[in-house]
Amino acid sequence: MGMIDRRLLTNFDWGLLLLVLVIAAIGVVNISSATASYALVDTPYQLRQIYWILIGLFLVMLLCSIDYHIFSDISYWLYGIAVMLLLVVLVMGKSSMGATRWLQLGFIGFQPSELMKIVIITVFARYFTSTVVPPGGMKLKDLFYPFLLLSVPVVLIMKQPDLGTAILVALIAFSMILFVGIRLRTVLTLALAAFPSVFLGWRFYLRDYQKARILNFLSPERDPLGSGYHIIQSKIAIGSGGFLGKGFQQGTQTQLRFLPEQHTDFAFSVFAEEWGFLGSLLVIVLYLCMVLWGLNIARRCNDYFGSLMAVGVTAMLAWHIIINMGMVIGLFPVVGVPLPLFSYGGTSMVTSMIGFGILLNIRMRRFMF
Repeated sequence: MGMIDRRLLTNFDWGLLLLVLVIAAIGVVNISSATASYALVDTPYQLRQIYWILIGLFLVMLLCSIDYHIFSDISYWLYGIAVMLLLVVLVMGKSSMGATRWLQLGFIGFQPSELMKIVIITVFARYFTSTVVPPGGMKLKDLFYPFLLLSVPVVLIMKQPDLGTAILVALIAFSMILFVGIRLRTVLTLALAAFPSVFLGWRFYLRDYQKARILNFLSPERDPLGSGYHIIQSKIAIGSGGFLGKGFQQGTQTQLRFLPEQHTDFAFSVFAEEWGFLGSLLVIVLYLCMVLWGLNIARRCNDYFGSLMAVGVTAMLAWHIIINMGMVIGLFPVVGVPLPLFSYGGTSMVTSMIGFGILLNIRMRRFMF
């Protein structure tokens, strides 16, 4: 047993852990600036974020101590529990700003929809490991069961309503499907089928404020003081940072509180205003290294289930980064997606850290297969 333990320790990926901690530390410094102008609270936001990082690191250690194949054994159980929690949220969840996304457990509130991102990765990895994919990739009929598994949580999350998380869960699943292999004809068929469903979704499913967000994304000037306000102020903040930025706590958009959600969804806008193009480029390069690191773990894993899990986790992180950064520079509508390790928030930090725990676990046990 000692032999295996030693091998696990020598295979631990300290580089990835260091990268995670560097990004999280930059995030903490950024949160302290973003919340400097807030009214005094008992516990400063940056200190709370450090608590969440420590909780996340504890979860990373916990995850690394078990064999990741346990996720294969319990994946459908996890899926059942996560779907049940999503149903419970709709019945007795805590409402905030017109959306019901939170379950209150004593003094801790958490979002089951966040948990679903990890659960869909484990379920898809289990399903595709135990299913023979036909040569040349999957046809439409091969996707019936995966789509069924995906549609239940996506519809329940849309009901909350939480468009951002629903899109993310779907994107994670589609990324895994592409990795497994799908025929080009199937992709084209799905794309053609998407057009009428987008129309129907717009007509019957999207709430008025969600439609307003999309229209204002296309033209923020439609409602400059209403739902177009976020994007306009974010673009002003990023643009005013210039090449070198205005300096720590010197950003006018941030300190004068023009920028909404500046410590959560728009944390990157704060950073871009203070540290400019060079600082932003550094953070983007760090995130790119993180995504490539995850893909490298997937590529070098000798076990198909592990590869699929690593691809799923990396896709989860990559889509968060792409959507959040696209959102703050006006490339995507504002859908409330946090930047991993950077935006303030416990649920987001815990989900990201669980993802890193899974990646480190897969990397540690590579030699065992």
